[in-house]
Amino acid sequence: MIHKQWETFDTIKKIKCVHTDAKKFMVKNVLSAGEIYEVKNETEEFYFILDNTNRIGGFRKNYFEEI
Repeated sequence: MIHKQWETFDTIKKIKCVHTDAKKFMVKNVLSAGEIYEVKNETEEFYFILDNTNRIGGFRKNYFEEI
């Protein structure tokens, strides 16, 4: 259950949200286009970040660009 400790992990890198246009999910409720987020964990498909709710959320990489 390591995912419960991700909030306290060091930041891996920072990414910028480029859009919140999701076909299936309500991403615009927890992300803001143009805002910079701290990546706490990463997989091939997803970034796990502290979103606008100050909770860890997993989001597809196509919403972001690395800075």
